[in-house]
Amino acid sequence: MSMTTEAFSDVHLPDYPARRTTAEYRALDAAHHLHPFSDMATLNRTGSRVIVKGQGVYVWDSDGSKIIDGMAGLWCVNVGYGRKELADAAYRQMRELPYYNTFFKSTHPPVIELSALLAELAPAPFNHFFYCNSGSESNDTALRIVHRYWATRNKPAKKFVIARKNGYHGSTIAGGTLGGMECMHEQMPSRMENIVHIEQPYFFGEAEAGLTPEEFPLSRAQRLEAKILEIGADNVAAFIGEPFQGAGGVIFPAVTYWPEIQRICRKYDILLIADEVIGGFGRTGEWFAHEHFDFEPDLITLAKGLTSGYMPMGAVGLHDRIARAVIENGEFNHGLTYSGHPVAAAVALANLKILRNENIVERVKCDTGPYFQQQLRETFANHPIVGEVSGVGLVAGLQLADDPATRKRFQNGAEVGTVCRDFCSSGNLIMRATGDRMLLSPPLVIERQEIDEIVSKAKAAIDATARQFGRL
Repeated sequence: MSMTTEAFSDVHLPDYPARRTTAEYRALDAAHHLHPFSDMATLNRTGSRVIVKGQGVYVWDSDGSKIIDGMAGLWCVNVGYGRKELADAAYRQMRELPYYNTFFKSTHPPVIELSALLAELAPAPFNHFFYCNSGSESNDTALRIVHRYWATRNKPAKKFVIARKNGYHGSTIAGGTLGGMECMHEQMPSRMENIVHIEQPYFFGEAEAGLTPEEFPLSRAQRLEAKILEIGADNVAAFIGEPFQGAGGVIFPAVTYWPEIQRICRKYDILLIADEVIGGFGRTGEWFAHEHFDFEPDLITLAKGLTSGYMPMGAVGLHDRIARAVIENGEFNHGLTYSGHPVAAAVALANLKILRNENIVERVKCDTGPYFQQQLRETFANHPIVGEVSGVGLVAGLQLADDPATRKRFQNGAEVGTVCRDFCSSGNLIMRATGDRMLLSPPLVIERQEIDEIVSKAKAAIDATARQFGRL
């Protein structure tokens, strides 16, 4: 279908870039654009879906289809699409000071104001922030801070960082190594040294026989202690984990998990890093996901919801005792051209004020989050191919299973997930597939009727998947 003015009479597309037909866009995309995490030969044969506008919890493609975004972009568009306040903040800052660096004893008002507001919103021990451009860079930076901290404590032998299999911490060499995804490691012969992995707390897929849902996470947490003893506590610098695993499938550990991880880290004097790139800024109904799980990290890595995706920006929050060690012990030789970029900082500041002033996080905790979880659990309680619904607030993972009652997974789970995702797409719902788990993480401004729309469309797609595989 050609792209016409009539098709978008209520969408108000911008006049730039020059409008083209969907076929023209796809041809140019295939000719010149390499997509992330994509089989380009296959994608170029079918053609990309060209997204041209967003408003609220919806996006539109170049054929005029209205799509409800159940993933908030990539877990990031917390305040929804089309917020004029954020566009205005970027415009004003571009007119005033489009760029200046924070090197060479310089700073600027947006990054100062943003840092002060983050200190107000974060838990009490977090009063200092280092800025970068993405979640990947946040986790790279956290590694640099960890090693600098132990150097100031005259413990340079503490070099090893322990992470988790199937965790995700970005796509740079450092972030990709920290992450425990085999598909990424296979294409990274240049992985970093001194990073090792332990098993994830994935009860549905990996629980040992006889362990209850409460016992299993304790068992998995205790793998950390075993790994520390294997390496030697004097050689271990930090443990890093997402409070809930996002890209790995929205895996929520039971409440016994994180307190045990924290106990082990404190016992052996090991820093604890919470990767809050997905969980931060309201996703669980708390400002930061580690607050939901009731533990206190030493470092928090941030991005995505920091600007609601309107500008690229990441940050690392430092617990006061870590910040003091970095501040009081000479030069920290790390930084990026765009650390604390003034336009990104201005957008982040406006975004956080919206989240705070409109009580969006509180609404996720008390209203829309519980409603979302209830609707998903009631809808899929006895579904023939849904083994569990995990999550809290406005994030959820739906486990597809061959036999839900016995936790038997499909042998071709990734194929089943891809089929389900494609049914979602054809039904104008964006729902992500990670192997055999279907993921949802809509904008935090979503209303109840829009939640009903997501759940209804997800049900239709999962029903269609069940029929295709002979389960319905």
